[in-house]
Amino acid sequence: MIVAGMEPHYATSLGQCFQGDARDVLRQLPDASVDLVLTSPPFALLRRKAYGNVAASEYIAWFWPFAIEIHRVLTAEGSFVLELGGAWERGRGTRSLCPYELILRLGQLFHLAQEFYWYNPSKLPTPAEWVTIRRTRVKDAVTPIWWLSKTTTPRADNRRVLQPYSRSMRRLLRDGYQTARRPSQHVLSAHFRRDNGGAIPPNLLHVPNTRSRSAYFDRCRAAGLPIHPARFPAAVPEFFIRFLTEPGQLVLDPFAGSNMTGHVAEQLGRRWLSIEINPEYVAGSQLRFDDTLILSAPGCAAR
Repeated sequence: MIVAGMEPHYATSLGQCFQGDARDVLRQLPDASVDLVLTSPPFALLRRKAYGNVAASEYIAWFWPFAIEIHRVLTAEGSFVLELGGAWERGRGTRSLCPYELILRLGQLFHLAQEFYWYNPSKLPTPAEWVTIRRTRVKDAVTPIWWLSKTTTPRADNRRVLQPYSRSMRRLLRDGYQTARRPSQHVLSAHFRRDNGGAIPPNLLHVPNTRSRSAYFDRCRAAGLPIHPARFPAAVPEFFIRFLTEPGQLVLDPFAGSNMTGHVAEQLGRRWLSIEINPEYVAGSQLRFDDTLILSAPGCAAR
């Protein structure tokens, strides 16, 4: 896709990465041109992070201009998937309601298709004051991921994200069972014996995030570039890209960070656009694509 008046920092045959403010880049995209917006914006955290984050009191006003542009560029059947972690209130063992206030505000533009929960068992026991010192809270290990859409019938197909059958289900398919009404009043009919190639996944994504070594890490260190501190594990964007798009469709991440979304989209044969405001993170994310680059810096000719 050609972005009017702008040149990508780097590009492959399937995608382009832009360095700049996402509001500026989004305004250059045509209406109804993006099939999936998949992103994890800076959270409204108490502690300032290296990648930048906005205070909870300012968060909705800060995010709203992005939301308007995202709604405009989405196709009618497109989806907006937003990973939005929570935050604790300063000096209290209670949670901020800011993420839920934002979702309610986004309801003015989007439908809530479904909420997902990313369970990361490797998360540290934080906040330490309440979890490990006072012992009055438990470890916070789940991050909500909100699937929003422009219509009540967004494009999706759970057959693209089927999981392997459990041992008991494989035994049931092999040996069969008697149709009957369960105590819950659900009726197990003959169609439960049909082998559909896998089980429909739940909306709980069990994805550990423990990796401390990768080609991206090694290349950033060798180049003297900072490693983005809040990276998607590949399995998270892979699930939603498979579920909500088809090969050749366009995936956009307006807060790309290390551009894991673009990297996974490239591997899955989707076109992609990424936007990141920090030039060092853009330079580091380019190292994910060394083998597929056709444009490596503004003004460079394609190979």
